[in-house]
Amino acid sequence: MAFLLKILGSNSATPAYGRHQSSHLLNLENYHMLIDCGEGTQMQLLKFKARVSRINYIFISHLHGDHIYGLIGLINTMNLNGRTEDLHIFGPYQLSEIVTVQMRATNANLRFKIHFNVVDSQESYTLLDTSCFTVQSIPLDHGIACSGYLFKEKPKPRRINKEKLNREISVADILELKEGRNLYDAEGRLRYSNEELTLPARKSRSYAYCSDTRYNERILSIIEGVDLLYHEATFMHDQAEKARERYHSTTIDAATIAAKANVGHLIIGHYSSRYKDLQPLLKEAQSVFPNTSLAVEGEDHNIED
Repeated sequence: MAFLLKILGSNSATPAYGRHQSSHLLNLENYHMLIDCGEGTQMQLLKFKARVSRINYIFISHLHGDHIYGLIGLINTMNLNGRTEDLHIFGPYQLSEIVTVQMRATNANLRFKIHFNVVDSQESYTLLDTSCFTVQSIPLDHGIACSGYLFKEKPKPRRINKEKLNREISVADILELKEGRNLYDAEGRLRYSNEELTLPARKSRSYAYCSDTRYNERILSIIEGVDLLYHEATFMHDQAEKARERYHSTTIDAATIAAKANVGHLIIGHYSSRYKDLQPLLKEAQSVFPNTSLAVEGEDHNIED
C-alpha cells in the first residue's frame, strides 16, 4: 500500500526563487493528509495534479503565516467544488477561531462540516488512530505553540506463503494464520503450522514532520528509528546564533537530530530566502548525516515496505 510524501512548499517566511511556503502532502493507505498550508498551497496542488477533494485531514504545526495563509483559500475552493464530506483539521486552539471568523465574514456558507481538533503543543500523544496507522504529536521549540507530527503504520499481519498453501484451506483459516496462530483440529492435533505456511510481516513504515523548531533533543525518543524525517534547516551553521534567536535550526542541527535518532533518511527544508543556491546547505547537512536530501517542490518520497 502507498506511503508517499510529496513536497509542495519548501521555503520559509516568504516565497523566493520559485520556492513556496511550507506544505507537504502525504498519501498513506489512501488517506490523503495535508501538513501545513502556506500561501500558494492550492496552486501547488493543481500544478502537481493532486486532487483537493481527496484530502481527508489537515495538520497545522503552528500559526505563523507561512504555515497557514493558504488554508482559507483551500477551504473555500473545496466548498466551491461542491465538497460535502467532513474535513478534519488538527492544530493550535486559535485555529478554529481564525477559520470560523473568516468563513462567517465572507458569508462562505460551507456545505461540509469542519471538525477542529486542538493539539496541545506541550505533550506528545496520539491524535488520530485508524485501522492501519496512527498520528502522534511532537512538541517543538519555536517560541509559540508548535507541534510536529509522527505518522506511523500499525504492525502488519504475517504474509501467507502461497507456494506452500494447500488449495483446500479456508479463508477463515488463512486469516487465523495471518494473525500468527497455529491451527489445530478438535482433538488438538496440529493441522497447519504458522511457521511453515507464512512469511514475516512487511515492515511498518513511519514519517516524522518537524516544522519550525530550535535544536531540541527532547524529540529524539519520539522519532527514534523513523524511516523518513523532515526537519527544518532554515540557516547554515555560520548563522547558528541567529537560528537560536529566531527559534529555528541550522543544517547541522537537523543532521545531528537525524543521526542521534538513527532515522533512515533526512529531508531538510524551510530555507531562508538568503539562500538561492541550496547545494551548500545539503553538503553541510551531509557532512553529519550522509543520507540527507533537499526538500524539492514536486518531488515524491516513497517509503518502501
